[in-house]
Amino acid sequence: MTQNKPVEQESSTIIAIRGLTKTYAGGHQALKGIDLDIRAGEILALLGPNGAGKTTLISTICGLVTPTSGSVTVAGYDIIRQFRHTRKLIGLVPQELSLGAFDLVKNTVRFSRGLFGMPPDDAKIDEILADLSLSDKKEAMVNQLSGGMKRRVLIAKALAHEPRVLFLDEPTAGVDVELRKDMWKLVEKLRQSGVTIILTTHYIEEAEEIADRVGVISDGRLLVIDDKHNLMSSLGQKQLIVDLRTSIKTLPASLVDFDLVLSEDGQRLTYTFNTQGERTGITALLQAVSEEGLGLKDLNTSQSSLEDIFVNLVHGAGKQD
Repeated sequence: MTQNKPVEQESSTIIAIRGLTKTYAGGHQALKGIDLDIRAGEILALLGPNGAGKTTLISTICGLVTPTSGSVTVAGYDIIRQFRHTRKLIGLVPQELSLGAFDLVKNTVRFSRGLFGMPPDDAKIDEILADLSLSDKKEAMVNQLSGGMKRRVLIAKALAHEPRVLFLDEPTAGVDVELRKDMWKLVEKLRQSGVTIILTTHYIEEAEEIADRVGVISDGRLLVIDDKHNLMSSLGQKQLIVDLRTSIKTLPASLVDFDLVLSEDGQRLTYTFNTQGERTGITALLQAVSEEGLGLKDLNTSQSSLEDIFVNLVHGAGKQD
């Protein structure tokens, strides 16, 4: 029988998604033809507004939601036909806190490990708890923990069976800075051990800091996915800030055709340009400024952030709809 053989795919791809759609009973189409390859060992951040389809996508890959059409394989195994194989490879940290109130921390983590058929290994459990600063809480009942500590327990449960892929669905929403720092240290440690990490987040600065690639989802569609630096280079804009020695009340006629913003005090010109354009226009701008007799005090440039790119992409997708 060939039922349990994995589907052949590129060795660097651990999750392959093709034409994935999901329409709920009420008619809402949460996913609209998602195509995505997730690379083994990468950190992928999925950004998108509430209701964009991020959680539906994750839940579908994890086998918690049945797709309407399309296919998903994890390490070559189909998520529907070979659910046991795929689910064992995946750890999931959901948005919602869902823990047994009267369980001991160590027991609930042990139980999660056993659910996936892994042999008992208290040393491994202790290691996971230590990584999440939970060692001193392992004998405590879950209902005695703060919200942040409960979030740590959820992560420990997801890691208990040593998955190859870890999904973090809005993992730092509403948690303290200390947990956030601990979590990203753990994410980097897991990545170094070969674990693939996919996270959804509203904290764009975190995606910008730790992700290898960034995908933007809006209205059930994957608008773009690329290496973080490529994305910022290809879709970002730069600004040239020109500080003048003396203030001006209005832009001279020779500068009106440039994309300039004059500051309220009249001493700063901000020029926005496309980093991928054949010509930036900076040389022509500076020449025009010089010909107007405007003395230059200072020049600076700034690059648009992932947040700027995200807002522009989502706004643009909304216009198309």
